[in-house]
Parts: sequence; structure tokens; C-alpha cells
Amino acid sequence: MTVRTLPALGPNRKLKVPTEVERTLPNGLTVIAIRRPAVPLVELRLWLPFGPGHLARSVMLSQTLLAGTDTMSSVEIAAELQAVGGGLSAGLDPDRLMVAGNSLATGLDRILELLAGVLTGAAYPDDEVEIERDRLVDHIQVAQSQPAHLAREALLKRMYGTHPYAVQTPEPEQVRAVRPADLRKLHAERVHPNGAVLLLVGDLNPERAIDAAEQALGGWDSTGRPTELPPTPPLTPGPLLLVDRPGSVQSSMRLALPAVPRTHPDHAALQLANLVFGGYFSSRWVENIREDKGYTYGPHSMVEHSVAGSALVIAAEVATEVTGPALLETTYELGRLASLPPKEDELEQARQYALGTLQLGMSTQAGLAAVASAYAGVGLRLDFLAKHAERLAKATRDDVARAAATYLAPARAVTVVLGDAERIEPSLAVLTPIERAALPS
Repeated sequence: MTVRTLPALGPNRKLKVPTEVERTLPNGLTVIAIRRPAVPLVELRLWLPFGPGHLARSVMLSQTLLAGTDTMSSVEIAAELQAVGGGLSAGLDPDRLMVAGNSLATGLDRILELLAGVLTGAAYPDDEVEIERDRLVDHIQVAQSQPAHLAREALLKRMYGTHPYAVQTPEPEQVRAVRPADLRKLHAERVHPNGAVLLLVGDLNPERAIDAAEQALGGWDSTGRPTELPPTPPLTPGPLLLVDRPGSVQSSMRLALPAVPRTHPDHAALQLANLVFGGYFSSRWVENIREDKGYTYGPHSMVEHSVAGSALVIAAEVATEVTGPALLETTYELGRLASLPPKEDELEQARQYALGTLQLGMSTQAGLAAVASAYAGVGLRLDFLAKHAERLAKATRDDVARAAATYLAPARAVTVVLGDAERIEPSLAVLTPIERAALPS
């Protein structure tokens, strides 16, 4: 058999970011337009700071925002969107309410008008709210039967304590208690343009697109004020939290480690350190517990950024009988990277992956809109992304080793394992002190 040598990695290409045209309207809404004429479409992203509050009402608001207005039913809105080859959807995360959509470039004025109608006149009709309430309850109940969801919930509570990030899924009975009047009141209090960012990307003239946005949304009421989140508390390592799920055939293993925001000088080096550890398929941890030992199929680690703080989260589903060994190998790989610098070739491979995914992430209109809106929502613009790419390209082995030693030391981890406690506790107790907990009833 002929063995072929892989070609050398090519040179890093400088990340080129498109020009953003920006205007803040008198009502406080910031509009950013980016020309990307690849196809005759426009992508729309609206980011509204939402912050903490009654979680069930907030989730229900996001799910019924497009259910009708004072003048149009949900069916009529859908028909109008279809007429311009587009659509709108809404969602919620712990920081923001997001409205996303797209349309033909010729339909930009109309989709902005429909968006304005929703933002200023959402009606939350009784029948639509009832249907969505039942659907959301079913969805939550299904999620609460899934080990990955339960492990995530337990980890968040362990990480954040009393911070609003600690609970991100409402209980079914809380959702059942939500009424349309609650949603109208919440909308009046929280859905406002101050601090909001509207991003438009596509086959457009940026100045004309912003003019169209001002024409449609300039009358949006600006009396509200953004709600601020407190900073997240520092992670407090302690005993491993073992959540008992009797009869489980696998264990859900979750670890959280400290991380830094995107603007921190260590961010690029930490991103590379995470990639070397477990952030992509060729990483050390994946090679160890997936390829070499077969403990799991899809382990992954990533830095999660939120407005109030950042954390590095490690996740794997492993067979019950190898839970202890899998945790041992995980802490071993963390400790190895925190103690010894990565090899030059593995650092270069991680660097190429990081820079390549930046290029790839902005290669389509939708991808560019997603990236630009994520950064704009925390006060950053695409020129920051170009600087971040430069930092990734320049980070040395010593920089990455220093970041790993600072943030990835296993003694700093918050650890949660969900599984059959009777079967897995003995092997885990050999490695670390244990605190047991029962599943939420």
C-alpha cells in the first residue's frame, strides 16, 4: 500500500470584513447595513436586550410575538411574507429577544413594514396564545425527560447559583399560568428600541436600506429602558455533583471552567487552547476518549459567551461502565495541556481551523448576518473580528500554554455527572469527592 504524505498547511489568509454602514435613529434603534450581493436576498436580524424577568412569560412572548397584530392575523402576516419570498421568526436567550428573517431584495420595504407592525402592535390573540402554551408545555416535558437537558440544567445551577442564568427553561406549570394580558403588558414594558440593533445584510444599497428601516421603524415607541444583568459570579469548584438517574445506560458528563469575554487579551489564546484540548474533531480529548478508547461518540468543548460573563463548557455522553475512566481521561487531558505547551504542529492545525471557520462563517449572507449580529449585540463590529483573526494568527505556544495554565487547570472545574449513581459512584469517588442529588420531581 502506498502511503501518501499530506500536503503542508497553506499560509494564513488575512480576514477581510465587509464595510458596515451604521446609523442610530432618534428612538435609540441602531441600524447596520452590509452590502453582500451574492444572491438577490436580504437577511434581517433584530437584537433586543431583554435581560432577566419572569422566564415563562418571556419565553411565551418570543413564541407568540408573530401570532398577529391589531390589524393582521398570523395567517395574513404569513401570506404577506410569502409574497416577498421571505419569513420571520423570533427566539429568546438569557440576554436577548431576537427576530430573524429574510426576503427577496425587492421585498425589503415590505418585510420592514411587517416587522414594525409586530413590534408596535403585537396582539397576542387568546386562541394563538393557548395553542402555543400547550405546545410549549409539551416541548418542555419532552426536554425534561432527556439526560442532556437535565445535565445542562444541573450544570447551570451549579455554575450560577442565584444569577438569572442559572435557570433557562421554565417549569410547565409556570407556562400554563401565562395569560395573553401578561404578554401584552410585558411587551409594553420590554419590547422597545433603546439599545436594540437591527442588522440588514444582502443585495442592498446600505444608505437606502437604513432609510427604509427609519421609515418603517422610526415611530417605534422609545419610552422603555434596557434591563441590565449583573455580572456572573466566579465559578466555585467543589465536590462533583452526581445527579442520580436510576437505570440510565449512559452518563452525561459536564464540566465548566472559567473563560474570558471576546475583548479580553487572553481570548484568542484561550480559544486556541480549547481547540487543542477538545474544541474540534482533531483535538487531544476527542482523540483520547472517542478514537482511542471508544468511550463516547460526540464529545465537545466550547467557550460560551453571554453578555454577563463567559465560561468554557465541556460535554460528553459516555457508557455507564466507563464513566469513571472517561472523567479520569478528561482531567488528564486538561492537566496535560495546563502543564505542557502544545506542540507546534497541533497549535498550527488548531490555528488553521480557527481562522478557516471565521472565513467560512462569513461566506454566505445568512452566516455574515449571524456573525455580525452576535458581535453587534455586545457592542462590537466586524473590524473587531479582523483584529481577533490577527491575534489568532500571532498567538505563540507560550501564549497558549499560559492561557491553558490560567483557565484549564482541572482543579478550577465545576463538574456535574448525571447517571445511575449506584453503578457509577464507586469509580467516581476514587477520583474526587462526591455530592449526590436527586432528579427534580
